[in-house]
Amino acid sequence: MSTAVMRQSRSFGSRSISSSSTTATMRGASSSVSREMQLVSSGNTRVSVAAPWSRAPSVHGGAGGFGTRISESSQAFSFGGAAVVNNEKFTMQNLNDRLASYLEKVRSLESANGKLELQIREFYEKRNILSKDFTGYFATITKLKAQIVKQYSENQGVVLKLDNAQLAADDFAMKLEMENNLRAMAEADVSRIRGVRDALTLSTSDLELQIEGLKEEMVFMKNSHQEDMRLMRMERTGAVNVEVDGPKPVDLSVVLQETRDQYEAVVEKNKEELEIWLKSKVDSLQTKMVTSSQEVKTSYTELSELKRSYQSLEITHQSIVTELQCLKQNMEEVNGRYSGQLIQLQLTINTLEVELQQLKISIEQQQAEYNQLLDIKMRLEMEIAEYRRLLDGDLTETKKVVVINEVVEVEGTDPNHDTNQGSDLVTVPLSHSALRLSSTSAERKPHIERRTQIIVEEIVNGEVVSSTVDTKVEDIQ
Repeated sequence: MSTAVMRQSRSFGSRSISSSSTTATMRGASSSVSREMQLVSSGNTRVSVAAPWSRAPSVHGGAGGFGTRISESSQAFSFGGAAVVNNEKFTMQNLNDRLASYLEKVRSLESANGKLELQIREFYEKRNILSKDFTGYFATITKLKAQIVKQYSENQGVVLKLDNAQLAADDFAMKLEMENNLRAMAEADVSRIRGVRDALTLSTSDLELQIEGLKEEMVFMKNSHQEDMRLMRMERTGAVNVEVDGPKPVDLSVVLQETRDQYEAVVEKNKEELEIWLKSKVDSLQTKMVTSSQEVKTSYTELSELKRSYQSLEITHQSIVTELQCLKQNMEEVNGRYSGQLIQLQLTINTLEVELQQLKISIEQQQAEYNQLLDIKMRLEMEIAEYRRLLDGDLTETKKVVVINEVVEVEGTDPNHDTNQGSDLVTVPLSHSALRLSSTSAERKPHIERRTQIIVEEIVNGEVVSSTVDTKVEDIQ
């Protein structure tokens, strides 16, 4: 009884009420506590719990938990001893104290609940915001949740059925394989027994032929014996009495008995030989049967292993074929996807090539025009320089400066090679000097360097008197 009341009080005390929850939560907690304990602020209330041994503990509580007490009444059993009574009284007092503290907590929570209700009401009155009514949505959500739960349970049932069907199919497959193996064993046994039957049939037919021969021989011997007996009887019953002086007559009964004994000995000998031969044949056939049965078992074992190997290889083959099909499909998809991209890139390349050709044509035209203008300029400058020289006098010294800029790739060549090859020269006279520019570029290998040559020529009366060359090398790449 005390245990039941303590569990009840602990279950009541384990309910947690958060200060951040709404008014409805606080009301639900207080109402659930009031329903479970059946407490009323005015008047007395009785809560009884029936124990398994027909005890009826009762709780009487007043308003605010004052004057609370717990009493017991026993019907069938009595516990003797003052120690037990004192223990139960102590337990009752402890339970009364716990119930009083619990009611005090309930009362404090109700007051706090009232304060929170007031604060929440004031807060909502200050905000004055109309809340939407989601009751219809809640009903729809509840229906949808019920449908989802139902569908989920149905899906689980279907999955369970599928698993059961798969297990049953696997079981039937194993049984089918076992039955096939048993059928193969039975067929092997039947074929082996048929071979033994054929061998025994041949042996039986051979023995039957031998028996027929022996029977014919025995009939022939009986006929000859009967003929001999008939002739001897006829000789005995004849009326002719011939007396011949000769040797002592032979007793025919003795001769016949000897002949009969000889034939019987021959028949017994043949019978024994036939039995020995038949026994040897049977022994050899039994040995062959044992050997053939062992060979059949060995062959059956090998056949079973070969079947397992074949099945595993067949499964591997199917998996490889499936993988190949998947890879082929993936390759076809990749080819299709990249073929489209390749076509687009090819179209872009064709467009760029057309633009490049047009650009090359325009560059070539501009280069041709530039070369023509440069040639005209050079001729004019030369003529102007010649006129100036003639006007200034024959002994005028002229210094001509030639600057050659060249970008080349180094490929193990001689650094003192002729840099004037393939250079376009430009001569620009400035009073007594001329400037000649040249630029060439060639690409052979990744290593690139720029070489600048400055050639200073001193010209007197149109002849070169002295010349100096200054070369500068600069690595680019």
